[in-house]
Amino acid sequence: MKQRIITGVIAAALFLPVVIFGGIPFIVVTYVLATIGLFELLRMKNMKLLSSVGVISTLLVWGLLARESWLLPLTKLDLVLLIALFLLIYTVTTKNRFTFDDAAFVMLSSLYVGFGFHYFMETRLAGLSLMFYALFIIWATDTGAYFTGRALGRRKLWPEISPNKTVEGSVGGTICALIVALIYQWFTDSFADIPLMLVMTLVLSAVGQMGDLVESAFKRHYGVKDSGNLLPGHGGILDRFDSLLFMLPILHLFLTMM
Repeated sequence: MKQRIITGVIAAALFLPVVIFGGIPFIVVTYVLATIGLFELLRMKNMKLLSSVGVISTLLVWGLLARESWLLPLTKLDLVLLIALFLLIYTVTTKNRFTFDDAAFVMLSSLYVGFGFHYFMETRLAGLSLMFYALFIIWATDTGAYFTGRALGRRKLWPEISPNKTVEGSVGGTICALIVALIYQWFTDSFADIPLMLVMTLVLSAVGQMGDLVESAFKRHYGVKDSGNLLPGHGGILDRFDSLLFMLPILHLFLTMM
C-alpha cells in the first residue's frame, strides 16, 4: 500500500500539470500513453511492438487518435478497413504462422486503445471542467469501491474474473461517485441538467467498473498479474486507464443529449 500511494502521488504530480496545461504537451503524452498501452496488450499475446504487425497496429492506433482532417484523403473507417485487409493478407503470406485469431486480436486491441485514448483527448479539448469531472468520477468509484468492499464486502461481484471485487464494493463505488459529482456540480456549476448529470454519473460509474473487469478478463485469460510494471504498485498504463477507456466514449454520447 505504501508503494502504491507513493507511486500515485508522483504520477499525479507529473500527470495533472500536463492535463491542466493541455495543448501539444497533452497530445504528445496521450500518444505515448496509447502506444505503451498497445505494447502492453501485444506483449500479453507474445507479440512485439517492433515487428511488422506491431508497427501496423501502432499506425492504426495513431490514426485513430488523429483528427480526420489529418488523415486526408482517408477517413478513420478507411484506415480500419485497410489495416484489417492487410492483416488478413498477412495470414496468407505467413502461411498461417500469423493466424486469423491473431489478426482479430491486433484489430480489437488497436480499436480499444485507439478509440479510448482518442476520447481522452476529445474530453480535454471539450474543456478542463469536463476532464476533471471524468477523472473525479473514476477516482471516486475506485476509492469508494475499495474501502466499501474492505468494510462491507460479502458477496463476490464476478469471482471468475476478479475474485476480490464485491457487490457491496461496486455499489459503494457508485454511491461515492454520485456524491462527488454533486459536490463537483456545487462548486463548478458545469451541468445545466442536474438529474441528467446524476443519471450520467450512475451509468459512467458502472461502465468504468466494467472497463476494469474487462482488463481483468484480459489478464486472467493471458495469465498475467498486471498489464505492465511501469507504475510500481499500480501495474501498467492499461491498469490505470482501463476504466477511462470505457467511460469516455459513453460520456461523449451523453454530451450529445445535453
